[in-house]
Amino acid sequence: MKKILLLLSCLTMMFILTSFVQVHKTTIFIIGDSTAAKKDLSKGSPERGWGMALQQYFNEDFIVVDNHAVNGRSSKSFIDEGRWDKVLSLMKPGDFVIIQFGHNDEKPHESRHTDPGSTFDYNIARFIRETREHGGIPVVMNSVVRRNFFHEVPANADDEMLRNTTFKDGIKMIEGDTLVDTHGLYAVAPRDVAQRMNCFFVDANRITHDLEQSLGREKSKKLHMWYKPGEHPALPDGRQDNTHYNEYGASIVAGLLADALCEEIPLLSSYRKKL
Repeated sequence: MKKILLLLSCLTMMFILTSFVQVHKTTIFIIGDSTAAKKDLSKGSPERGWGMALQQYFNEDFIVVDNHAVNGRSSKSFIDEGRWDKVLSLMKPGDFVIIQFGHNDEKPHESRHTDPGSTFDYNIARFIRETREHGGIPVVMNSVVRRNFFHEVPANADDEMLRNTTFKDGIKMIEGDTLVDTHGLYAVAPRDVAQRMNCFFVDANRITHDLEQSLGREKSKKLHMWYKPGEHPALPDGRQDNTHYNEYGASIVAGLLADALCEEIPLLSSYRKKL
């Protein structure tokens, strides 16, 4: 009887102890712009950032994706608004930080503009350095491409204004069959900084270029906020937006970037979910 009671006591103690043991979860923070950002879904908009879809590709018991990317932000404004300090305050040793800027660093307004080879590089280097100082692991990505098949690259208008376009506005410029780059050195600088600082790097620009080009001029529209009037209840007048993703596009891009992350950082492949 005593042996049975002792055994029961031991089992009870083991149960109590194991109930307090929590699985350590690693956070993947995302900092960036509207192509990755969380979106307001309250009005039924189909717009999504790829960062919203990344969690579905990783086991949530071990990996938590914390998306801090925000519409319209550049590397400069993300810092100036205190958003980077917020991420640093949440970071734990061993957490990852995906750093992806460029779309809005290109813009001329002084509150956002940076120059590749100068202030843009400095900000990317700062994100890397301060992530490491807090025990985190930085991962640099360059910008995803815009869906740009125009023979002549359009003027560098504000991507955020694309949400005001409608399908009936039309596009007067002629599209070809070859995707044309719009980022220039803003897609090159993140790779160069990552190489200089011996940092993980994912070439999101090349990955999304290959995706859009493989789909071609027409099928690539399915990735983006490109809707005819009446095609989506939240967009009665339609939309022609070659920058921002819809739910399908965000999921496809997130899956490709998840694969690239696991290839660059094999440790993450242990937590990759196959959908």
